[in-house]
Formats: sequence, structure tokens, C-alpha cells
Amino acid sequence: MSAIDLNARASATFAAKLAETKALLQQAATSHAGKITQANSLGAEDVVIAHLVKALNVDIPAFVLETGRLNPETLALMDKMKAELGDKFTIFTPKNEAVIQFVAKEGLEPMYKSIELRKACCNIRKMEPLDRALAGKTAWVTGLRREQSGARAEVPLLDEADLATKGRVKFNPLANWTWGDVWHYIQLHHVAYNPLHDQFFPSIGCAPCTRAISLGEDFRAGRWWWEDEAAKECGLHVSADADIEVSALPVRSH
Repeated sequence: MSAIDLNARASATFAAKLAETKALLQQAATSHAGKITQANSLGAEDVVIAHLVKALNVDIPAFVLETGRLNPETLALMDKMKAELGDKFTIFTPKNEAVIQFVAKEGLEPMYKSIELRKACCNIRKMEPLDRALAGKTAWVTGLRREQSGARAEVPLLDEADLATKGRVKFNPLANWTWGDVWHYIQLHHVAYNPLHDQFFPSIGCAPCTRAISLGEDFRAGRWWWEDEAAKECGLHVSADADIEVSALPVRSH
């Protein structure tokens, strides 16, 4: 059974949410002309946003963080989108020397050893490239939804938490969408998506840090599954004013 067959169920208010999303994207592109970008993880939400951006003909270029540890399926979709979008789709990679030094010291899979090493890996492979991707931008667009996890339950359509510190806002046009809404849109418009979704990967990141989930598990249970729920963010979507205390966490044997 495909992810479409399993999940494509529009909510009763889908039409209103779609209209809201379109209006927000148009507003974002206009109010931040030339200084806005979409963070595209190549997951279901982000391919929907990319499709909407193209359909609306708004100027919101996208970028992807190619961490060096992505699944082959993700890389194939990345290449497909790059071919379609050209200079409207930029691929950012970590600094090679930083990766070489880190792997030489900590090994290829240090994320299983401790929360600190996992976050250090995220910093090198994701956070530093993200800083470059967002340099000079006053706004970015993400696929965050309230339904994704407890930590994201209050995600607003427009997040201004980083405005004072970074001079940048975050638009979350799918904040109100359900998982069923996302897949309904994909089905309706025949949007190409990551085939890992057909293998029960609702949330897709780096290969060592992502697994398939079982029926009934939390949406993000497949991300950093050996860690405490409170720590399950790499830093990309942690606001500058966030103050999250992480206690000692269990380490998965490996």
C-alpha cells in the first residue's frame, strides 16, 4: 500500500486551509521580495509547498541541506527537483574539512554515543550550512505542522520569535494542515514524493537518524528514536529565545 492509499484523507476544512496557505505564500513572497527562501527537506510537506510555489508563480526559491548522510531515495528526489527548478533550487553541503576532522575523531556514527555528539554532528552537517543558506534573508518558509509533535503543537503561521535577534521571520504555511491534507494534495496534483514515505517513513532526515515507524507510533518516533522526546530537534527549528533543558538521556547500544 502506498503512502497515498494509506494517508490521503482531506479534512473537512481542507479548502479553507488551502486558501489560507496560498494567501500566506503570496503575502510572504511580496513582503520579503528577493529575501525569502524555502527550506526543503524533500519530505511530503515540502514537496507540497514547492508545488504550490510553482503553481502560484511566486518568487520563493528553495534550498536543501545535503548532509552527506541522506538516503539514496532522498538524493534521487533532490536531483529531480534540481533538474526541474534549476537556479531556484540550491543545494548546500557541509564544509568538507569540518566533516573529515569530526569523523576522524568521533567515527562515522557518533550520534549513537551521546546527545552532545549527535548535536555536534547536526551542527556540522545541518546548522552551519543552514546559516549560509539563510544569510541575507529576512524570511524563510518551512513545512512545520502542529500535528507533527508535541514540541510543534503551537507552531504559528507566522513565527516572529527570531525577528529581534536574527532579523528574520519564519512562515509555516501548512501549520494547520493534517497529514491527511498533505497526502490529499499530493494525490490531487500528482506531486512527486520521496518513496521512503511508502516504506512508513513519515519524517525523513539523515539515514542513521531515521527509521520506519509502526502503526500507532508517534509521527516523529522514527527520528532519533534512542533519545528522549524533549530532545528530538536538530536545532533548525529551535528559536533563539528557546530555553529547553535536556536532562541526561539514555544512549542506545550500538
